[in-house]
Amino acid sequence: MAWPDWTALGGYFLLMLLIGFWSRRRIATVRDFFTGGGRLPWWLSGVSHHMSGYSAAVLVAYAAVAYSYGVTLYLWAFVPLALATAVGARLFAPRWHRLRAEYDVASPLEYLARRYNVPTQQALAWSGTLLKVFDLAAKWASAAVLLHVFTGLALSVGILVTALVTLVHCAVGGLWADVLTDFGQFVVQGVAALAMLWAVVDRIGGPGRLGAALEKLPEGHTDPLVGPYTAGFLTVYVVVKFFECNGGMWSLAQRYMATDSPRAARRSALLSAALHLVWPAIILFPAVLGPVVVPGLEKPEQVYGLMAQDLLPAGLVGLTVAGMLSHTMATASSDANAVSAVVVRDILPAVSRRARAFGPRTGLVAARVCTVVLVGASVVVALRAAALGGPLGIVVAMAAAVMGPIAIPMLLGLLPAFRRCGPRAALVSWAGGLTGYLVVTYVVGSTDPTATVATPLLTSLALFAGLGILLPEPDADADEITAAIGPGGDDHGPGRRPASLVGTAG
Repeated sequence: MAWPDWTALGGYFLLMLLIGFWSRRRIATVRDFFTGGGRLPWWLSGVSHHMSGYSAAVLVAYAAVAYSYGVTLYLWAFVPLALATAVGARLFAPRWHRLRAEYDVASPLEYLARRYNVPTQQALAWSGTLLKVFDLAAKWASAAVLLHVFTGLALSVGILVTALVTLVHCAVGGLWADVLTDFGQFVVQGVAALAMLWAVVDRIGGPGRLGAALEKLPEGHTDPLVGPYTAGFLTVYVVVKFFECNGGMWSLAQRYMATDSPRAARRSALLSAALHLVWPAIILFPAVLGPVVVPGLEKPEQVYGLMAQDLLPAGLVGLTVAGMLSHTMATASSDANAVSAVVVRDILPAVSRRARAFGPRTGLVAARVCTVVLVGASVVVALRAAALGGPLGIVVAMAAAVMGPIAIPMLLGLLPAFRRCGPRAALVSWAGGLTGYLVVTYVVGSTDPTATVATPLLTSLALFAGLGILLPEPDADADEITAAIGPGGDDHGPGRRPASLVGTAG
């Protein structure tokens, strides 16, 4: 890269650090650190929800799919995200806000101790936290690969640089730093993506030659479903993303919790849904045209980087690198904050009497220390990935596959229709889903991604709903929680509680 590219990349890292330190002024308590004090405007929450939903896979793995298979990527990868988030705008987003406003929770799992019981909360918290450490490690590794391709930096150096910058930024500024950086990254990525789109269209001869370029694409490149991306795969993907986008990915639940009213949470979700329809099409269209612009690539995952180096002038290449890194670092920062919230608010109070007595200031210190420890552990895993002989990829795949067993009791527990699904249904569905994954992966030995993802998800869903019907567990707390966070008195605004719930927050 030329010096203008290094300047752009260095400026991006500096911007992240400055946002983190500026955001520190808005953090006075542990609730400010994890939920922004419930003051996020809907548009900022919506952009952050969108940016936190996917990482560098978009411009590496997804770009490879776009290069190899064409527009099918948009149909199965991003239309389901938009639909799932739009449905959740009515069903889940306002409930996450009310959960924080009514019960003063600062973690997506905090309400589970009362909705089910403490063992259920701990099972989901421990398993989810362990998997997220490996998931974070994968994000550092993918960011390091991007830096290596563009700059030649050693993978270990790339891991340390991206992790350190992200750590300082999120440990100092908390959720406010996350969402403000998400917005900055959205702008940076937008400039880079539009520049790339313009450069690719110019390379094929301008907008008037677009039709001719599409005709030169390999056969099947404009088909909605092609290759391994079948109707069955699409169906499973839609269900998975429904749970993930609406809170199964803990950091996305935080975005709704941090808004200042149910209406703001709903508008935030609708904005994110609209962006999932529009933004990926802009970002990935150059990769769809890749077979015409850079034909015959042996490693399609390099298509975006190679086109950037070939087509963009100095300065914009660095900005493109920053835009590619932005996805990974935004998601990693959000995940680190969300996992820290689960550890500080859910795990530590269950194992330490001292942690139960944390005040707002002490809890804030614990939150920052916990963020450092979690990121540090994930960096160790990332640095050891090569020496481990590749199990990091397996664990990351497992994290995606077992998201359902963790998310189903958490999300469906918010809905009145499942209020009779108690702790037995939650724990059995969680254990059954994990068992289903282990059986299909290690006993059956399936390598079909549809089977490995669908089995734990559908097993967990069937057990949770089935036990709620066959062996219901009526509970006054479950009835109260699902009623309190439901649509009644929808848009009171921040801090106003129904009279029957005043004083019940815990």
